Amino acid sequence: MERGLSNNTLAAYRSDLTHFSCWLQQQHVTLASAEPKDVLAYLAAAKHSSARTVARRLSSLRRLYEYLLREDHIKQNPVSHVDAPRLGRTLPKTLTESEVEALLNAPDTAQVAGVRDRTMLELLYATGLRVSELVALTMQQVNLRQGVLRVTGKGNKERLVPMGEEAGVWLERYLASARNEILNHTLTDALFPSNRRTAMTRQTFWHIVKRYAAVADIKKTLSPHVLRHAFATHLLNHGADLRVVQMLLGHSDISTTQIYTHVARERLKDLHAEHHPRG
Repeated sequence: MERGLSNNTLAAYRSDLTHFSCWLQQQHVTLASAEPKDVLAYLAAAKHSSARTVARRLSSLRRLYEYLLREDHIKQNPVSHVDAPRLGRTLPKTLTESEVEALLNAPDTAQVAGVRDRTMLELLYATGLRVSELVALTMQQVNLRQGVLRVTGKGNKERLVPMGEEAGVWLERYLASARNEILNHTLTDALFPSNRRTAMTRQTFWHIVKRYAAVADIKKTLSPHVLRHAFATHLLNHGADLRVVQMLLGHSDISTTQIYTHVARERLKDLHAEHHPRG
């Protein structure tokens, strides 16, 4: 509540703390009596986990023990002098514009589910939404007349995102018929209900994207987040300002957005190599 964390972040922290608590029980140690050596032993036991997972678990423990210390439940913080692993910043996976086109054309729009899926893919690419933001959209968050979505992002922060002409056309078509046919008189506020007529989950949409990637013959490992990466990269490739991309993505810190400039730079190198006579 203090930090305004999203439900997904809270779920991840809860999972980390449960994992640590279970490990401590096996060592016959309580949360309140844990010492730095216990924390180090716990992290060492996670040797097969990625550095990012270890860093996140350590972050969860820091939050917990800072709170316990502040509330006077413990006398010393066992995590205060434990260093987090160094994280190398990997370049985000993305798609070429032709691959995005193939993916968008993959759904069978003669079927009502195909119209819904095409609309979701178009919106995801046109807006750069997180998949959790997309599946959580309600009818009240859509303004077709102004061509914008009112999105609630991380930390319950709201932002207005333009959806673009093509995505707007597909959304109008979807709302005109396909959504009602999927719902079959069932009432829900969810913009994109699943075939079960309930709000779609992130996992369901991930499977949808995976299926259409196979139809489009895209060999890359694909997830809904890759379309968010493609949105940002293609905007920068076409000359968009980094601050604008930051606002559209809902990043609180521009350093998070700057990673896309590396991807755009790699694209420029490829173009130079392909078209310059001495490339």
